[in-house]
Amino acid sequence: MSNRHKVFVSYHHALDESYKNIFELRFGNSFGAIVPGSVKVGDIDPTLSTETIRQKIRDEYLRDTSVTVVLIGAETWQRKHVDWEIGSSIRDTKTNPRSGLLGILLPAYPRTDKSKYNPKTIPPRLFDNIQCGFAAIYNWSEDATTVQDWIHQAYLRKSTKQPDNSRASFGKNRTGSEWTD
Repeated sequence: MSNRHKVFVSYHHALDESYKNIFELRFGNSFGAIVPGSVKVGDIDPTLSTETIRQKIRDEYLRDTSVTVVLIGAETWQRKHVDWEIGSSIRDTKTNPRSGLLGILLPAYPRTDKSKYNPKTIPPRLFDNIQCGFAAIYNWSEDATTVQDWIHQAYLRKSTKQPDNSRASFGKNRTGSEWTD
């Protein structure tokens, strides 16, 4: 089995685009492919039902990917598109199997101790999946071999762990310093 996987990158477009670009340039060749095309504001009609939106994301944006990487900056947890991309990527549908999932804490993620993070400041659906063992979270690394291993481990976990997609999808972007249930 190859350790190269098609990767979809989910991130906060306004704040973390530079890290996404670095990630693609530095690691793209290691994974086999990084699929461009995260969901942007206006890409999907917001009046569609949540189920239809999630299916469109899965079938049109995440098609043929095997792992979703969430780049986590200061406000990533607030973004509805990040929530929708995570929720859609871990769905197993007739046309697309679920993807593995992992989060990478960016250097811009606010904290004083690099060995810790506030669970209420990462995307809630990602947190749920870290809790159930389907996903993992890491600190930003410059080492392509390390990042490739994280991605391969996420790919392997998707066959042995069940994801938690029970949380209601975001209806709109959120605000505040952290999320609450």
